[in-house]
Amino acid sequence: MTTYLLQFWNMAATAFSLFFFVAYLFVIFQIVTDLFRDNTLNGFFKSLWIILLLFIPLITSIFYLILRGKGMAKRQRIYRLDTNASSLCKSPAEQILDAKKLLKQGVINQEEFEILKEKAIN
Repeated sequence: MTTYLLQFWNMAATAFSLFFFVAYLFVIFQIVTDLFRDNTLNGFFKSLWIILLLFIPLITSIFYLILRGKGMAKRQRIYRLDTNASSLCKSPAEQILDAKKLLKQGVINQEEFEILKEKAIN
């Protein structure tokens, strides 16, 4: 009986460890994606974050999420809006009108509207 119980706890510990490892990989991939998506951060700081993620991964990912987590959400939202707008092949005027609707609905703020407007014009 105790061997079955021991085997159960070993399997449970393995399952939990595997779950946390996969979740951690998702966090790391999201951070790396966000680093390369951010056009306001210069190459030196991007490479510094990557080096820190390689050598001190857990602490660096926690600090990254604390320091830049709010910006991650904004960049992800702008990326999705930009991808959706470009995939529909809308004219720049239609893209600006869609962005204006989102601004009126409160989905995006004025700064994000200006970014989308600039992308539509260029």
